[in-house]
Amino acid sequence: MGFDEKMEVIKSVEHYVEEFINEKMKVPEDCWQPTDFLPDFADPNFTDKIQLLQKSIANVPDTVLVSLVGNMITEEALPSYQTFFNLLKGVNEERNVASTGAWARWSRLWTAEENRHGDLLNKYLYLSGRVDMKVVEKSIQQLLHNGIDLQTDGDPYNGLIYTSFQERATKITHMNTGKLAHRSGDPALAKICNTIAGEEALHEKAYKFFMGKIFESDPNGALAAFVSMMKKKIIMPANLMDFGTEKKHYLNYVNITQKIGVYTSFDYAGIIDHLVKTWKIDQLIGLNEEGKRAQDFLSSLSERYFKLAERMQEPTELELVWLNK
Repeated sequence: MGFDEKMEVIKSVEHYVEEFINEKMKVPEDCWQPTDFLPDFADPNFTDKIQLLQKSIANVPDTVLVSLVGNMITEEALPSYQTFFNLLKGVNEERNVASTGAWARWSRLWTAEENRHGDLLNKYLYLSGRVDMKVVEKSIQQLLHNGIDLQTDGDPYNGLIYTSFQERATKITHMNTGKLAHRSGDPALAKICNTIAGEEALHEKAYKFFMGKIFESDPNGALAAFVSMMKKKIIMPANLMDFGTEKKHYLNYVNITQKIGVYTSFDYAGIIDHLVKTWKIDQLIGLNEEGKRAQDFLSSLSERYFKLAERMQEPTELELVWLNK
């Protein structure tokens, strides 16, 4: 299918985007806000509540805290994500940030919800007293300065494959962090992580739904995009955090999440397996020869990654970046 036909498919899916927005997305008045989870400065007992927060988070291991900071920095790079989505071909042909088109509206609703995640985690970590916030703030600014390159080449099919994968990865990351926080005696942080994970699950559902409609309309093109993104490998959106510096904050963050089980090579393989099953790759029909080869490749891909994960050595060199000494 050529470029013009692909744009027609993106246009044809737009009413499903509108449908999802109307049925699943809340207006700001009905959403939770970061202040719902945090001590209120106007409360006469504010100081006592801060002390209680700090007491709860005191037993959360340093490695979990580093992982949480990395998660938060990733969430704080939202300007880049909305830009990325609006640059996908066929998403915002008007080049109007306030476009009423369903794809453009979705990009704003999605990032508006995500914005609260970074705000909440940032404030909670600030109040914890355990994080060197100036170093964290520099990492956030560096990441926004460097931007993101998700290797989608502006192709909407590639972009929806990426977001389907990444939203599930983010959900897993926050969910596992919540489990570790609860185990360490911080139920408030566990609730925060689980709340964020729940919203990531909704966004994952949206992107899988949108991409599923593309598989129905253009199975050969969708398979080609899936294969392309898998061969490039899905890179995490914060991977350029340290670009242009001598720092290795991102590498330490990735190694720590692997070591403590927040996001591992097994999770990566599991997401591939999940997407292949969700989109019923092995059952697609009406494929050309290239499509059939893609179908065979994808149907066995997760098995290869599971085997690689079994052989992967656990990272040993870790630096506890972003924390107060």
